[in-house]
Amino acid sequence: MRSKEITQGFRDGTPIALGYFAVAFSLGIIAKKAGLTAAIGFVSSFFTRASAGEYGVYTLVAAQATYVEIIAMCLVVNLRYMLMSAALSQKIAPGTSWWHRVLMACCITDEIFGISIARKGYCQPAYTYSAALISTLLWASGCATGIVAGGMLPPAIVAALSVALYGMFLAVIMPSARNDRYVFHAIIASFVLSGVCSVAPVVSEWSNGTRTIVLTIVISAIAAWLKPIDKKENVNGQA
Repeated sequence: MRSKEITQGFRDGTPIALGYFAVAFSLGIIAKKAGLTAAIGFVSSFFTRASAGEYGVYTLVAAQATYVEIIAMCLVVNLRYMLMSAALSQKIAPGTSWWHRVLMACCITDEIFGISIARKGYCQPAYTYSAALISTLLWASGCATGIVAGGMLPPAIVAALSVALYGMFLAVIMPSARNDRYVFHAIIASFVLSGVCSVAPVVSEWSNGTRTIVLTIVISAIAAWLKPIDKKENVNGQA
């Protein structure tokens, strides 16, 4: 069973890894401008795996910001992963050791969370680990490659590579939307409200990370109230 989960994790994580490489490549170009070496870029990307967070870090490094400013920025931008960790904890089998839970939380990215939460029944640690491993290696490699390549690619090509990740994320959430109309409505609401909040007075002045957190809490709370998950169905893989 464990080998099957590992194989499935690698298979599902490979498309994500390819998309990650393209996006991390563009981040590597930014890291190059900040004076980072390929080795440092690889290590920082391996342990971060967040495009917005890394972009902010490299920008602050280039501006010679203090460590406190960099840490504070990362905490604010990446707070949504705390919400994802809480949601994923409901998909972990009772009796799973605490260190497995901590490691699974450390593996979370938007896409890894998407494929993990979409699995029927409980999500096994081996599945999340293997999917996270292959995607993390290519994410870190993409950043290092971008640093080495420097600014050789035209800006239009770099922008086109970055768009690929958004298309891949849609491919992760669309199957669940087709199978559950409540999920579909929640996705549509998230798109609409995100667009409205980006131009609405006061709210538009919030950071992207803050808007994401607030919308996630509000939309998920309403969805949970309208369609609570039956625990028996969840265990049997029907929810």
